[in-house]
Amino acid sequence: MTTAVSRIDWIRLSPWLYTIGLFVLWEACVLVLGLPPFILPAPTTIVAAMVEFWPAIWKNGLQTLFTTLAGFAAAVVGGLALGLLVGWSRTVYAGLYPLMIGFNSIPKVAVVPILVLWFGIGTVPAIITAFLISFFPVVVNVATGLATIEPETEDVLKALGASKMDIMLKVVIPRALPYFFGSLKVAITLAFVGSVIAETVAANSGVGHMMLTAQSNFQVPLVFAGLVTLAVEGIVAYALMAWVEKRMTGWAHRSGFAQ
Repeated sequence: MTTAVSRIDWIRLSPWLYTIGLFVLWEACVLVLGLPPFILPAPTTIVAAMVEFWPAIWKNGLQTLFTTLAGFAAAVVGGLALGLLVGWSRTVYAGLYPLMIGFNSIPKVAVVPILVLWFGIGTVPAIITAFLISFFPVVVNVATGLATIEPETEDVLKALGASKMDIMLKVVIPRALPYFFGSLKVAITLAFVGSVIAETVAANSGVGHMMLTAQSNFQVPLVFAGLVTLAVEGIVAYALMAWVEKRMTGWAHRSGFAQ
């Protein structure tokens, strides 16, 4: 018995155990306190709503996933390009960084009405909002990774005859990869936030729109079902980015706790 217990991989099981424990505690609190579904629905009630409204949840979930991934992909490409540019030149860094900080400080929900004026209600504002909110972490992490090379290392390479391009391609960029792939985990979760923000303001489909409609109809279990859908999509996307990070930059981590 002791041997069997010792063979259990508790690290791999802990996310499932903690999640199950959370829902069991949630169910117990609702039953003990007698909370009505329009205040806090029990997990079993949420599951029932997911089964009942599964076609709508599936359709809107795919829409949100599409807008999120489209905005995230644009943020990765644009953020990587701008991050390399900012990290390449100190002049560009000094000129653009304050502008990026100022733009990132603007609440993205305030930008959505402008996007509606430009592109109308639909998918495009959600994609652009997902792009805007996930763009900054990629740029900052790439630029930070490029700036972490020690000046002594750069001086030695220059003394050996290496050009700035050689140093960038063979030393600086490889060393910045952990920062870049690490930023993907942050950016993908923020992309979901951007999509849902736009869908609650300027969309006729998506999980955010579905939750807003359910709220107006006092279908609180469906609202929580939408939250669960977003959580599942976010966890899967984050896990995928963590897997990519581990595959591409496993050499930079000393243990399995790095991710």
